[in-house]
Amino acid sequence: MRAIGLMSGTSMDGVDVALIESDGETVQRLGPSGYRPYGEGERKVLRQGLTDALGIAKRTDRPGVLADAERLITRAHVEAIEDFLTRHQIARDSIDVIGFHGQTVLHRPAQRLTVQIGDGAALANAAKIPVVYDLRAADVAAGGQGAPLVPVFHRALARTLNGDQPTCFVNIGGVSNITYMEADKPLIACDTGPGNALLDDFMLKATGHAVDRDGALAATGTVDEMWVQDILRMPFFGEPPPKSLDRNHFAALVLPELPPADGAATLTALTAASIAGIVPLLPKPPSIWVVLGGGANNPTLMRMLRERLTPAKVETAAARGWHGDSIEAQAFAFLAIRSLKGLPLTYPQTTGAPAPMTGGVLAKP
Repeated sequence: MRAIGLMSGTSMDGVDVALIESDGETVQRLGPSGYRPYGEGERKVLRQGLTDALGIAKRTDRPGVLADAERLITRAHVEAIEDFLTRHQIARDSIDVIGFHGQTVLHRPAQRLTVQIGDGAALANAAKIPVVYDLRAADVAAGGQGAPLVPVFHRALARTLNGDQPTCFVNIGGVSNITYMEADKPLIACDTGPGNALLDDFMLKATGHAVDRDGALAATGTVDEMWVQDILRMPFFGEPPPKSLDRNHFAALVLPELPPADGAATLTALTAASIAGIVPLLPKPPSIWVVLGGGANNPTLMRMLRERLTPAKVETAAARGWHGDSIEAQAFAFLAIRSLKGLPLTYPQTTGAPAPMTGGVLAKP
């Protein structure tokens, strides 16, 4: 089957688009990818939406600007699809399904509540292609964490690697999550802690820039290691997998009064240290780490990861010939195919669900 996947992550920078060909078990082909950035006005609405989402009591609630944000998200994804099809000269009727994640604005699995805004039915009607959406809800309703969702796709990619050494994929978006794989053993997955979200929020407040491009500011700073180690004593970091986080789980953390460079370095180090902190909670120390997502583009973060994960090999998805920024979009294309086939998306060891769970809602144009 040919599927398009769409992903708007917790960093809220834009919509990733990717095409794959798959039977839902293996990946026959990774096709082209694309990106539709959000404008600053759109990001402002989405940031306000995260604040307003704190008032959600049930999944259908849309307090504050959330109704406007949902229309914005849907429109942006329609535009992303249309541009992608045109740019790559892809026939609309050659696509079997679209996997649509939407934008997470609230994730509280302990309350069996997860909310991803975006109108799947409207997207299907506009794109004139079937859409599978709302991929987390069934897992959360059954008592799972609803995250991470991509380990089954990581497993499909890992089958192309040589050897059977314990391997970890780590996706660093707004939140960081890992997939641990060992030959003939069940998948293990969880969120590990902050990804780019705390650093991005700090950069916007301290410098007016949305990100620390290439880790340039952090590279010039000094890490407050005592603060990092103090934060790592929070209960979440000692909990075994599976576990998951909301983007704003650590938003209340208060940095000491530090110069911007030291603050950026310290928050970058927290991301690296919290990822490394999962190692004692895994069956074996991974020999290979493959880094995906926006964090893979940050040389300072990659250096810190290598220092904290030594002697393991730490490499980016790009070093494997994969486009790391597109992997989550590819994953949601893969999950849409699995949903259509009734195959599991999540497992007890990846989300804490009581049994292997399929999920997703199908909207036809």
